[in-house]
Amino acid sequence: MTLIDNLKWRYATKAYDPTKKVSEEDLQKILEAITLAPSSSGLQPFRIFVIENQDIKDKLVPYALNPECVRDCSHIIVFAAWDKYSDEKIDNVYNLMTDVKGLPRGRFNSYTDQLKQSFKDISEEANFNHTAKQTYIALGIALAQAAELKIDSTPAEGFNNKMIDEVLELREKGLKSTLMMYIGYRDEANDWNVSLKKSRIPQEELITRL
Repeated sequence: MTLIDNLKWRYATKAYDPTKKVSEEDLQKILEAITLAPSSSGLQPFRIFVIENQDIKDKLVPYALNPECVRDCSHIIVFAAWDKYSDEKIDNVYNLMTDVKGLPRGRFNSYTDQLKQSFKDISEEANFNHTAKQTYIALGIALAQAAELKIDSTPAEGFNNKMIDEVLELREKGLKSTLMMYIGYRDEANDWNVSLKKSRIPQEELITRL
């Protein structure tokens, strides 16, 4: 199937079959897709937490708007963005980049110096807003990869970020949760959305060609 076919197939799953689990092989493909997702300046300013332990999932249930999905899905993928940029974080990424590419460290100093200054010139809130945006790109890639594997998924913003951060101890890591993605296999008997037609704004209204 093509990417378009896979996107037509997927939908925001509303009920998961708790007896069906995503294989480690398929999970790794989704995580690899996240790893390969583009990000601003290649910084990947986020970390991913994969939750399959049922006890931890149960701790998250009270803080989600779709608690049944949290409880019954196979895995929860939590996207947590850097709380802010720092010189050290930027240098670490670019040192890795130059090492992998076989270039001397410092090869991109003129560019990274500009990056560092640009983030110092804006507020901490604006820093986080920028890092958080990058997680949405990774989420989109992950949703597409899951669809290709015929794994059901639900992207979620509806949760208590503060409490999720507390349960996962993200603040101590300099991170804040931005998104969650539930993956697993649909429970057709209890998913009210499974047989409904996909609704999207028509292209002629959504897209302007100049």
